[in-house]
Amino acid sequence: MAKFELIMPKMGESIMEATILNWAKQPGDRIELDETVLEIATDKVDSEVPSPVEGILKEILFEKDDTVEIGKVIAIIETDAAESDDASNEVVVETPSSNGKSEAPAKVVNEPVVTPQPVPAASGNLVSATRFYSPLVRNIAKSEQIGMAELEAIQGSGKDGRVTKKDILAYVDQKKSGQVVAPAPAVQQSAPAQKKVTPPATAQSKPAVSMGSDVEVIEMDRMRRLIADHMVMSKHTSPHVTSFVEADVTNIVNWRNKVKHDFQKQYGEKITFTPIFIEALAKTIRDFPMINVSVDGTNIIRKKNINVGMATALPSGNLIVPVIKNTDQLNLLGITKQVNELAGRARQNKLKPEEIQGGTYTITNVGTFGNVMGTPIINQPQVAIMSVGVIKKKPAVIETEFGDVIGIRHMMYLSHSYDHRVVDGFLGGSFLRRFADYLEAFDVNTQI
Repeated sequence: MAKFELIMPKMGESIMEATILNWAKQPGDRIELDETVLEIATDKVDSEVPSPVEGILKEILFEKDDTVEIGKVIAIIETDAAESDDASNEVVVETPSSNGKSEAPAKVVNEPVVTPQPVPAASGNLVSATRFYSPLVRNIAKSEQIGMAELEAIQGSGKDGRVTKKDILAYVDQKKSGQVVAPAPAVQQSAPAQKKVTPPATAQSKPAVSMGSDVEVIEMDRMRRLIADHMVMSKHTSPHVTSFVEADVTNIVNWRNKVKHDFQKQYGEKITFTPIFIEALAKTIRDFPMINVSVDGTNIIRKKNINVGMATALPSGNLIVPVIKNTDQLNLLGITKQVNELAGRARQNKLKPEEIQGGTYTITNVGTFGNVMGTPIINQPQVAIMSVGVIKKKPAVIETEFGDVIGIRHMMYLSHSYDHRVVDGFLGGSFLRRFADYLEAFDVNTQI
């Protein structure tokens, strides 16, 4: 008999950990090759982990709801193969990508499981950690101003008493509702005399919420909590500024009304306004490359690829942002196919992790809900986001060679939110105006 170690697979370039949603197999169960062993979640995407070998599931090393770092051994599978002393016991776990190909293989080696060591306390923290904390737990603790002494006092439900994401979120909820009192920070006694340590200022407490018999308490689902955390983090990270313009999109409306039936008949795709907006957006980003950046400390990271994310509402009411890679290299038909495919699979919860990663700029369409305009929150680590409002018929002044006249035009408000650390009003406003110019200059004679 040989034993193989099933590891937490790498699900994307920036994914460092995943949460176990459910074990499809239990110890003692027979597993076939490529059969699903467990389901995991990273950010907003749920994925299945297949078995790379046939055998019997011998041991599960992490429980449901545990958050596990990429590359950690999560289960032991016993196979019928003869055990050897060399490296021939290595197994490859592959996660399928959106194009049917496999991502870079993650190697599974038959080695003893290593228990992670405690993470040393951050600089300036007077209490050292006595147990391991995942990066996600540490980030939540940092954003909620939870010190190490307070973190150490939280009872963990994970393996070896580890604090899981569920544990710390529950603690945060209890703390905000006044059900728990944060412990006083411990003071080192290594020196004979210590200066008095002033505890850091805590976040302002939220107003009490009435919990009478006439209310219903609804717990946030996992995706809603992730969205909430991401939105709060974005506001804490970037000083948001929003600029507005009104664009005349009459040419676009008339062209789409003229070609939409022939377009679907010829290509089998519905043509909506979104691909037209995204095509114009890609041109604008190419004109203003300093909008296609992110911030790393005091460094500005300029992205060479233009990858446009489109905010998509799900039937559950939650939001997800699939990404169209290399948008500026696609024509209108190519963008249309990408928009329709990604939006359709997003609503069916069938997106792959890599399809919501790598975005460099995001567009959101609040006009879908009949809203005139919005002030969108930046999708970190990007530095800007565009919002398009509802298209409405309005009287407008039209300049002609014979003078100005008033006519009925299709008008739409555009909102551009940007990170004022690196995007000043000149860049943010000029970008918005250029985007509107591209929309207004759309050629009604464009061939499909």
